[in-house]
Amino acid sequence: MPSYDSLFNAFVTMLVTIDPPGLAPLFLALTRGMTRDQRRQVGLRASTIGFLVLTLFALAGAAILSVFGITLPAFRVAGGLLLFFISFEMIFERRQERKEKSADAAITRDHIHNIAAFPLAIPLIAGPGAISATVLLSASLPGLAGQAALVGVILVSIGLTYLVFVLAERVDRFLGQTGRSILTRLLGVILAALAVQFVADGIKELMAA
Repeated sequence: MPSYDSLFNAFVTMLVTIDPPGLAPLFLALTRGMTRDQRRQVGLRASTIGFLVLTLFALAGAAILSVFGITLPAFRVAGGLLLFFISFEMIFERRQERKEKSADAAITRDHIHNIAAFPLAIPLIAGPGAISATVLLSASLPGLAGQAALVGVILVSIGLTYLVFVLAERVDRFLGQTGRSILTRLLGVILAALAVQFVADGIKELMAA
């Protein structure tokens, strides 16, 4: 059974990469003009698709990498660098701007009933950062118990994301611009530290091999 520390680190990593508070204003923008029930349906569908995508990479991430001949240590280094780049964007508030551009483009191109799949589920919930984090965590939580625990962590993280969608208006009003800015920077620093740890572990494994 995975230790409490490893589960807590996994939960923090997933929550930071998914970034539910940062998705709240985008969810409101994408569902503008919808009723509360319609927003809940979109949020539920997006959360379900995001959960399925991340669970796929949690259970079969190593197999998917082996098809392309990529070792887990190499992916650990690459994924850590990607997560560090995301943390850099969060600290300097560039990630939100990029997400908003994705959201705006999707509104003009896609029918409103498809926004749950794109861009909400992919790439806003299950984006490159979250997928990379999932594969990295699946390697650090081996065995049936570890995989089950990781799926549970993903389920809790997605559940909190759906809760933020349901309470999006209140969350956005409560945090305000200053609150969102402080929270995003704080989570960015935490993610940067976790990313450096991923890279260090990956380099150590590559050198040992």
